[in-house]
Amino acid sequence: MNNPPVVTHKLLNTVLPCSRVKSSVAAHLQSFCFLSFSLQAHEDSQESLTPPPRRDTMGSFLPDGSSYELLAVIGRGLDDLMTVNLARYRPTGEHVAIRRINLESCTNDMVIYLQGELHVSKLFHHSSIVPYKSIFIADNELWVITPFMAYGSARDLICSHFADGMTELTIAYILLGMLKALEYIHHMGYVHRSVKASHVLISADGQVCMSGLRSIFSLIRHGQRARVVHDFPQYSVKVLPWLSPEVLQQNLQGYDSRSDIYSLGITACELANGHVPFKDMPATQMLLEKLNGTVPCLLDTTTIPPEELSMKPSRSGADSGICEGPVAGSVRHSNGEASSSTGGHPYNRTFSPHFHAFVELCLQREPERRPSAATLIGHPLFKQIKRRPSEALPELLRPVSPITGSESFQPRDAPSGLAGLESGLSHLEVDDWDF
Repeated sequence: MNNPPVVTHKLLNTVLPCSRVKSSVAAHLQSFCFLSFSLQAHEDSQESLTPPPRRDTMGSFLPDGSSYELLAVIGRGLDDLMTVNLARYRPTGEHVAIRRINLESCTNDMVIYLQGELHVSKLFHHSSIVPYKSIFIADNELWVITPFMAYGSARDLICSHFADGMTELTIAYILLGMLKALEYIHHMGYVHRSVKASHVLISADGQVCMSGLRSIFSLIRHGQRARVVHDFPQYSVKVLPWLSPEVLQQNLQGYDSRSDIYSLGITACELANGHVPFKDMPATQMLLEKLNGTVPCLLDTTTIPPEELSMKPSRSGADSGICEGPVAGSVRHSNGEASSSTGGHPYNRTFSPHFHAFVELCLQREPERRPSAATLIGHPLFKQIKRRPSEALPELLRPVSPITGSESFQPRDAPSGLAGLESGLSHLEVDDWDF
């Protein structure tokens, strides 16, 4: 029997104060154990507008640490309180990712922060959102089990193989997967607030999934959707370049789900240009640039003057992603593919007018001028998609290969198997995976 939201909140309030005793591991365990048992009761919570499907993704993997063989470390986070391991699920041999969070060192605020993420993960069931397969306590650590996304994040791919950006078709597949996730999240009454390439993970079969639910925030209050919210995301220093002007401004007007659309536009520039606009600016300057209407753009032959394209490439000037506008008389070549005629400049390529228009729509200064995720799914940019992601993305991402294959499933004490797996992880440069 499901508890109404008010009862649920009272129950949580009886547990959370215990975690204020920072030295008490038991208090943290009590709080999280309560959460894991109460997640089922939250499934139809009125804190989202639409009840999720009657499907329980948690429970398909055993909540027992001995069922998992820890392999390589593939990431860290939360001020080094979290370690992300590649692991093998012993009953099936399947590879999974395990986020191990040291509860003993967590502050009370961080415990509440993590509880919110885990609660939302239970509510959400969508093919474009990374599912949480199991959540349990093991040796004073919170273990969160998720599928292993064998291509890593979109940011990993940029860092390791696509330093000057991906092709337009590749980006179109990734953006469409992100929009499907955002449409669902917004329909459920939430704002993601951490949309960026490192929160886009790609599975071995080309499935694009969004992660990064720790900063998510509900628009629903007392069963009604609020018009705007004013909360500023915690632990958001690393995501500032992606945040919209209205989130950064923190004024009485607030913000809503359209702030995620602005972040999607920044991510599109990140995928196309190979780096994030505003990334190297001081926070105050970045805020002023955004409030003054400075708009990042795709770097190609229509936005970079011809004289710059003939110069030796550098990581300055046009690389900021801030540009004046289309260059008159530019010659259009292929869909984001570098031209071989002028030899050498990585941005001597031309993206389609549809791609430029898509980014411009997302990065409108006024939120009401940005389309919704549902509207953007029908944008002409995506008409070039002719095949399923499972057929197209593995081909488009070459020479990158997913970390799969029979050698990866050898026992841990087989040196060649583990060495091959760790070599593959190193090749992907997955040090900054963010689940």
